[in-house]
Amino acid sequence: MTPGKETPGGRSGPDGATISPERAPILTVRGLSKSFGGTRALVDVSLDVLPGEVHGLLGENGSGKSTLIKILAGYHAPDAGEIRIRSTPVKLPLAPGQFRRLGMDFVHQDLGLIPSLTVLENLRVGDLAGRGRLYISWKRERLMARRTFQRYGLDLDPRARVAELSAVERALLAIVRAVEGMRRSSAQAHTEQGLLFLDEPTAFLPRDQVDRLFALVRQIARSNAGVVFVSHDLDEVMAITDRVTVLRNGRRVGSVRTAQTSHGELVHLIVGRELQGVEELPREPRRERPLVCVRELCGGQLQRTSFEVHEHEVLGLTGLVGAGYEEIPYLLFGARTATAGELEVDGRSLRLDSLTPSRAIAAGIGLIPADRQRDGSVGSLSTTDNLTLPVLRNYFRRLALSWSLMRRDAHRLMSAFDVRPPDPALPYAALSGGNQQKVVLAKWLQTRPRLLLLHEPTQGVDVGARQRITRLVREAAAAGTAVVCASADHEQVAALCDRVLIFTRGRLAGELAGDEVTKERITARCLMAGQG
Repeated sequence: MTPGKETPGGRSGPDGATISPERAPILTVRGLSKSFGGTRALVDVSLDVLPGEVHGLLGENGSGKSTLIKILAGYHAPDAGEIRIRSTPVKLPLAPGQFRRLGMDFVHQDLGLIPSLTVLENLRVGDLAGRGRLYISWKRERLMARRTFQRYGLDLDPRARVAELSAVERALLAIVRAVEGMRRSSAQAHTEQGLLFLDEPTAFLPRDQVDRLFALVRQIARSNAGVVFVSHDLDEVMAITDRVTVLRNGRRVGSVRTAQTSHGELVHLIVGRELQGVEELPREPRRERPLVCVRELCGGQLQRTSFEVHEHEVLGLTGLVGAGYEEIPYLLFGARTATAGELEVDGRSLRLDSLTPSRAIAAGIGLIPADRQRDGSVGSLSTTDNLTLPVLRNYFRRLALSWSLMRRDAHRLMSAFDVRPPDPALPYAALSGGNQQKVVLAKWLQTRPRLLLLHEPTQGVDVGARQRITRLVREAAAAGTAVVCASADHEQVAALCDRVLIFTRGRLAGELAGDEVTKERITARCLMAGQG
């Protein structure tokens, strides 16, 4: 069907969507463009979002997705283009907060919640603050909040602190808050057709909790609202979306119906080429001496856990949510305090109940945490500063830092690790998620660690960056580093690891090695262990 051609059932939009008079788009974007200096972030992008659909927005890190969303949120002014909300032209750029008056709302990856406040305060703070009332009936507000959660099938205590909630509960709260705001704005505009943007809403959720969030997303779409779902997880995209639009290098390269598209076709649209296969890991039992020995580790949920990691080996740690395996990288780095245990790295023994990050680094240990922005970097500093932090002492010349040497080495690392753009002066926070993760990897791998600890190393990165990160970790292992990777992503664990330890209720419950290391067997063993 030719885009824009009138048909008996209506017409088709620029992305091939059939648009009938009864199902006119909630959002129409035409010819949107944006440049930053000499970089063209968006080039003539067009798309439609229909009522009642979940519309995926896909692309590699740096493809233009964030720029498009920030234009619609009023954060950036476009250079060219137009948008319509429910067929009504909207003047650009949007004023701050105008998106809410247009019936749109956003849930960003960081969720925008205040951990020290209660569920109720986070849910209603914007609305209550705008009323200018001298008195608030908190009893009435709590009752209204409970009724709101009941409509979405949620059991959240309005009095609980957000800091006490699980990851999925925080995500659900953020979405409900946005939907309620969207619906209030839509009611003022005399329409039921609101528009909700979800930017990587599952990035920090355990796999077995994603279905709860998806049930809520489907409920929102059934109410005749539109949902734009941004994600790098193609399995999730295939499961939740009706259509997807793919951006590459700032341009729309295609929009397709999800049910009529294969996983491989989406990958090809996103990266513009066939991905080279990652060579098979050797699955034979390791014969090298153990490089790392963990003995009687206790801390958090973990109870007397012992294991070994061999030189050149990538060891996976996994299990169901709350199994305790996810605490191990932080306990072995001293980022969380163990109550007991001993760690031996290349013949050097360390007491885990007194281990600190500085001692761990001195012993040749590196940690790449799941939350790279909060725990693995300093977003306000330059990429050069972030890359050189672990080796800063190497750049002192006569009691002063040699900035020229720091920038030279940062540029070399960015080129070697394919960080885009390779500009050492850029603030770390300005990089896309996949490129931020490459910087964190480069920062630690330049130290040639004896033990590299990973927690969800490819979380929230695109398929191309995921493959590159996998290859970098395996190259480090081949060079002699022992790698421990804790992850709930069983596909990632199967692709990356030689051997996998399964945990349940804080204890080691099983091991897979060799040909047993497959996504299906890992999942099955985790479920079996969870029932034990």
